[in-house]
Amino acid sequence: MNGKKVVVGCLFALIIFGLIFIGVFSIFDKKLTNTKTVPEAENIIAKQSKLDLNIKSEGYTFNNPNVILNPYEISPLTAVIAYDSENETNVTVTIVGKDEKTTIKHTFAPSKKHLLPIYGLYPNYNNTIILESNGLTKEINIQTSALPENFIIPSNIYANKELLDNDLYFYTPSSVGYTSAYDINGDVRWYLTTHALWKIDRLQNGHLLISTDRPINTPYYMTGLYEMDLLGKIYNEYSLEGGYHHDYYELPSGNILVASDEFENEAGTVEDVIYEINRKNGKVVKTFDLKKILKMEDGKSENWINYDWFHNNAIWYDSKTNSITLSGRHQDAVINIDYETGKLNWIIGDSTNWSEEYKKYFFTPIGDDFEWQWSQHAAMVTPEGYIFIFDNGNNKSKNPNEYVPATESYSRGVMYEINTTDMTIKQVWQYGKERGSDYYSPYISDVDYLAENHYIVHSGGISYVNGVISNKPAGFGSNVLKSITTELLNNEVIFELALPSNYYRVEKMSLYTENEELVLGKANELGTLGETKVESKVSGFINNIKNIDDDYKSHNIKLTKEKDRLVVSGQFKKGTSVKIYLYRNMKSIVYDMKIAKKPYTALCVDVFTETETENGINVTKYINDVNLKGEYSIYLQIDGTMYNTEYNVNFGWY
Repeated sequence: MNGKKVVVGCLFALIIFGLIFIGVFSIFDKKLTNTKTVPEAENIIAKQSKLDLNIKSEGYTFNNPNVILNPYEISPLTAVIAYDSENETNVTVTIVGKDEKTTIKHTFAPSKKHLLPIYGLYPNYNNTIILESNGLTKEINIQTSALPENFIIPSNIYANKELLDNDLYFYTPSSVGYTSAYDINGDVRWYLTTHALWKIDRLQNGHLLISTDRPINTPYYMTGLYEMDLLGKIYNEYSLEGGYHHDYYELPSGNILVASDEFENEAGTVEDVIYEINRKNGKVVKTFDLKKILKMEDGKSENWINYDWFHNNAIWYDSKTNSITLSGRHQDAVINIDYETGKLNWIIGDSTNWSEEYKKYFFTPIGDDFEWQWSQHAAMVTPEGYIFIFDNGNNKSKNPNEYVPATESYSRGVMYEINTTDMTIKQVWQYGKERGSDYYSPYISDVDYLAENHYIVHSGGISYVNGVISNKPAGFGSNVLKSITTELLNNEVIFELALPSNYYRVEKMSLYTENEELVLGKANELGTLGETKVESKVSGFINNIKNIDDDYKSHNIKLTKEKDRLVVSGQFKKGTSVKIYLYRNMKSIVYDMKIAKKPYTALCVDVFTETETENGINVTKYINDVNLKGEYSIYLQIDGTMYNTEYNVNFGWY
């Protein structure tokens, strides 16, 4: 019995000691637990769920409908007209334009609950909308606000209206500017206030697919894609660990091929990975790694950089050959790979600087007036089987001694006919060479196939320095920017729009699709941004903490919590060591914050200007919530000194 009492007594003592230790630790640790919470950034999907509540049809009638302008607050030239009817009726909506070819008309499917998306309103205008249903007519006026002051207005326009319809030209900016659409008069009829880059196109279901407005890495990599309608209503958000850039392609299955990155890959490269994502859940089901298909050192152009060696800017799937065509700007190469195996089928381009083992994949030119493409974009396969490319035309050689200057260069849309049996290539069509250097775009740009002998050539990256055409993209000394979009029918220019800025791509599309329908409800958030690389994990208290002072504040530290990640930004000089500590329960998770303009910069090198050297640069670190649960205190270690930000971040509880 005495032995049992001793054991019980010891256990009791241990419990008391443990409780005392926990209490002391809690008191001590409480001093390290901050009292402020990192501010939450606006969650566009959560916000849209609330905005859905404004779209009510109950209690409204044909003669007294509910009219909501810009219902999702990111598409100012749209509206919803909502009402109920006793019987199922269809409704025809007419958005009255400034002439016949700019008037938009659409008939909606029969319903008792009418949620009618209205597209194509003019800015700063009292728009007239006419509803027709069951023999009744109702006229509605919607007054819109003016465009933002920095909106880009056409500088020149030509339109042969007899040969044109009322489709619009949808543009995505190269960096600054608005994703927008112009009609054949050059009037703005649609735009988004969110920052959407890269390709804009329609999916099989009629929705748009555009980039998210959230960066994942500098200078232009985004977290993924939004599937949305023209109202700005998001139906699906697809997040990818490597983010999204340049291009995507919807496969016949509905899955999506996406140009992406593996930022933490051993080679330290970007823009050389393509993912196929499952449309229903956003998961990656297939990966094409170009480093396993090509040699990184081959085919170097002037733009070649060791970490951005290929610079893929196009994806096109061809069902006839079950293959994928890609565009490597920095190798002056359009390549084609087998969809099933990923094996290389062929390469279009000058074979200079390529290894002997790849020579068999190149074509031999035949026919007259043949020219290779250089630094190309937007490669696609036409229904005839031709390869259609925007040939930017940079240098027109891989030999620096033979480079053609910008003042003597030109860009063009070019179409090639290839024979994969005898490996010959023939140029069957081109447009742009005759325009000379005024049509020269050293980067970005697009071509589109509308129908046989009906094409768009978009020279989107024209730039001038001191009045002279430049061989450098915007941001490299350019002081005058321009894009020229040309529509051709049977080799005749039937439309041309010039804008005083640079635009990445153009798609000609109708405002309405056949089965246009607004569906209310929260968007699906699919895929994942992946786990952020952890530098180390440290146990123990954080000691020698410096209070917030002017030294810390000079770095302009900003903390924001997005729905799936912590965003830390600040201004630092080159060479500064910055580490982020997430602390809880005597344990710290440590992340490195690189003070550099590369390695994730495709068209730049990591060279600081005098101002940047003196004042530092703004950098951002994203810490994703994957494998992070609970609340953490945030500390920054700057050049060995530990600072308490006084903020906590909550990644959700267990």
